[in-house]
Amino acid sequence: MAQAQQRPTAPPAQPRPAGQPAPTIAARPDTARTGADSLRVGVKPKGDIETTVKYQAKDSIRFNVQEKRAVLYNKASVNYGTMDLKAGIITVDYSQNLLTAEGRADTTGKVRDKPVFKDGPETYQAGRIAYNFKSRKGKISEAITQQGEGYIHAEVVKKNELNEIYGLHGRYTTCNLEHPHFFINASKMKVVPRKQVVTGPFNLVIGDIPTPLGFLFGYFPTPGKSRASGLIIPTFGQALDRGFYLTNGGYYFVVNEHIGLRVTGSVYSGNADSFGGWAGNADMSYRKRYSYDGRVNFSYSRRPAGLILGSPDASASTNVRRNFKPRTFWLDWNHSPTPRPGGGRFSAHVQTGSPEFNQQNSLDVRNYLTPQFSSSVSYSKQLRNLPINYSLGLTQGINTITRAVNLTLPDVTVGVQRQNIYRLFGLPTRERWYEQFALQYDFIGQNQFTNTLPSRTLASGLPLLGGTSSAQTVPIQLSNLRPLLRNFQASMRHNFGISLGNYTLLRHFSLAPGVSYNESWYLQRLTYRYVSEAQAVRVDTTRGLYRVGTASASASLSTNLYGTYNFGKDKAIQAIRHRLAPSISFSGSPNYLANPNFYQQPYNPADPTNSVLPLSLRNSSGLPFTATQFSRFAGFGGTGPGGGPAGQLGFSLQNQVEMKVRNNKDTTGTQPTKKVSLIDGFDLSSSYNFIAQSFKLAPLSASLRTQVAQKLSVLVAGTFSFYQRDSSGTLIDKYLFNQANPRLARLDQASAQLSYQFDSNRRPGQSVNRPQRTAPVNDPVLGNPNQPDSYVDYLDFSIPWTLNASLGALYSDPGPRLARTGVTRNRSWPTVSMNVSGEIKLTDKMRLSYTSGYDFVSRKVTLTSINFFRDLHCWQITGSWIPTGQIQGFNVTIGAKSALLQDLKLNRNRTFLNR
Repeated sequence: MAQAQQRPTAPPAQPRPAGQPAPTIAARPDTARTGADSLRVGVKPKGDIETTVKYQAKDSIRFNVQEKRAVLYNKASVNYGTMDLKAGIITVDYSQNLLTAEGRADTTGKVRDKPVFKDGPETYQAGRIAYNFKSRKGKISEAITQQGEGYIHAEVVKKNELNEIYGLHGRYTTCNLEHPHFFINASKMKVVPRKQVVTGPFNLVIGDIPTPLGFLFGYFPTPGKSRASGLIIPTFGQALDRGFYLTNGGYYFVVNEHIGLRVTGSVYSGNADSFGGWAGNADMSYRKRYSYDGRVNFSYSRRPAGLILGSPDASASTNVRRNFKPRTFWLDWNHSPTPRPGGGRFSAHVQTGSPEFNQQNSLDVRNYLTPQFSSSVSYSKQLRNLPINYSLGLTQGINTITRAVNLTLPDVTVGVQRQNIYRLFGLPTRERWYEQFALQYDFIGQNQFTNTLPSRTLASGLPLLGGTSSAQTVPIQLSNLRPLLRNFQASMRHNFGISLGNYTLLRHFSLAPGVSYNESWYLQRLTYRYVSEAQAVRVDTTRGLYRVGTASASASLSTNLYGTYNFGKDKAIQAIRHRLAPSISFSGSPNYLANPNFYQQPYNPADPTNSVLPLSLRNSSGLPFTATQFSRFAGFGGTGPGGGPAGQLGFSLQNQVEMKVRNNKDTTGTQPTKKVSLIDGFDLSSSYNFIAQSFKLAPLSASLRTQVAQKLSVLVAGTFSFYQRDSSGTLIDKYLFNQANPRLARLDQASAQLSYQFDSNRRPGQSVNRPQRTAPVNDPVLGNPNQPDSYVDYLDFSIPWTLNASLGALYSDPGPRLARTGVTRNRSWPTVSMNVSGEIKLTDKMRLSYTSGYDFVSRKVTLTSINFFRDLHCWQITGSWIPTGQIQGFNVTIGAKSALLQDLKLNRNRTFLNR
């Protein structure tokens, strides 16, 4: 396009009837004046207009050639380069390179089609606009423009060629209404688009009521990108145990397009000469598209060992903590890869740190009450074009109550998928039964560390020489590194499995035989020696490489039986079907005694490590000791030898009952009936060991699963024993049907779980435990990785109310009645509790959620939490209340919704830290 000055060449347009659109007219360069020559390729004269001006109007366009002016009426628009202007009336003055726009009043006097001005990425709404398209400067009255998440209102705005805005009597808000609920009122302000808003003295106005909250100047970042570095304003308050504080203040760094880092800190004033301590937090989120994403959070807290401020209340409550650990830390790391064909997969889920950290610093109920945290880091890969996969891992478990730490490093697994022997060696097949033979191999290597030193006791009841009678926990310190390393448990295990195929017998039975061989390698083992002088057993640990191999064979036979009772097709209930799936399995292994020479007769002084155990000794049940009670590899990790010989017959029986009923909702005839499950599963299982010396019949396990009217879920399970017991509750190797009052079995343990979900919005036939809809948090791409304010959580307002109720009970046989005084029996029902949770929609914008329960055994209310949310358009109120328990307290927050003004909030709380 030529860069000569553009002039309108069209004659003055005559008025046309209203409603008839005018044609689009583009101004063209005056070729007669410029004298364009096709042979000239040099620089052309540069005029005021550098590109085509396009303008259009719905009603009419009037040109005044002498004054070089064009007036566009009714839904007029002018486009010039990156500038676009729409308004009711637009005037184009070519002599001064000026555009003016304003709205158009209708017959009622209401102004419509107010100017909307776009210049590049910026958009302005105004009452009147004057813009010089040569200098790119403009003056806008009654302007409204959006900058990032905020909106700027001003009486008069001046815009320069850099798109910078200078406003007079401006208002800054995140409310998108023309008359906002709140705003920051400033007499002057400057706006650098997609960067920042800077104001002079300002104050906060809420509901048209000026407040004294303000400052001498204001700075509000308005990043054009989804993420930007910036300050994080701290919050303040006072805690009973640490004094006045400033907390969660710091800075958010945008390291690059993949990494975002949030660094915050807290400082506590303490009292008098006692410093309250400090805390730091580093929270990093990272993401690489199509590869991985994750988050690392590290927190450190340093605090006084006890309370440094007295409470004004006189209370004898034991909930108030008196002793604290001064230094605590916590690490969270989550790494999730994006699966790729043929590539390795590295994943991590780490939760570790000081056991006291969550009890002293966390207000999260889940972290506060959780006693066990686990961590895992692993790398796994399937070799391309090979049936081999491997994984390397690290696992850790930490118990915040016992202070026990268990670490497995490394954890190596190599597996070879099941391979058909004929296909593996490329042999021709002729559909023989033995061509189904297949091989499978697994290798598992583990090295475990623990800070818990186990007790040296024998379950047989024999006295033990050396060691400790109770377990000890060694603190994790550098000074204890040597005993911690000596407490390692290393093991390697090779599993070879041979599948002999799957065969059909008598058309209805399925037979699946198999053979397996397992070999374990250990770097240490236990040796036992009976000391006749002390009538006790001495146990020693020897180190070396010890191999233990075991072999076993198994076979299973199963089938399915069906029974159907038909009522008739004209009945509402047409048929009931019972599915019965019995299964019998047999497994056997040779004799793998843990220490066979321990029983040699007579005593051999040349072999003191395997000295004789007199057969005259008896255990607490009056039975002779067995070799399986003296395992040489107990507590060394992995899977030890199988002990004595085994010839075990297993039995299982699965039941399922369904009903076919008439489908009254079917109007097309395509689905006249439907199936209804009466019993989802009623399962029984037990086993019998023919070679065992005692207690050959294993307990009977039974479970029942069903749903009543697709609303009430029922799960009942129990364990039945077939053997008698003495007055002390010890089992006797005699069946119950051989006693004076014969019976088949005795109920030892049972559990029941009933759950019901009430949902006023749930339709009939819909799943009971349907997932609730959730929306993502309004955070940037990498987000605010550790959002401290709960009011940004999304709540689904489409459900008026829900109620989830569950009742759980655990039964345990208390044993025989004791006639001795001072001895009490155990409870038959150690656990009976009910838990309820749900949400109530009080209004369209207010919601209440709750969680509570009741323990019928202790007759106490369990942890209760009540949360509420109130939507105030551009603001919101959230609160939580825990009325009872160690962490009782409340928290109420009112703040702006926008993440840009997340520090514009008012918080009031009283927790176990500051009550």
